[in-house]
Amino acid sequence: MSDDIWTRAEIDSPCIKVCVIHPATRLCTGCLRSIDEIGAWSQLTPEARKAVMDDLPARAPLLRQRRGGRAARIKNAL
Repeated sequence: MSDDIWTRAEIDSPCIKVCVIHPATRLCTGCLRSIDEIGAWSQLTPEARKAVMDDLPARAPLLRQRRGGRAARIKNAL
């Protein structure tokens, strides 16, 4: 499979093709963009894309917190 479709002359997308939206933060667990940013990416100016890209490292800790696994599911089911 070719990745030619993902290659553009503008600021690259941070997409790593692991698209899973975290339900609480509404951030993609792959690229850390919000669902709104993902949807608008092709329409954003280069400056707006750069601002998003600059902010991504600060978002990583938002997804590192464990959600509780099996114990949380059992607790929430009660």
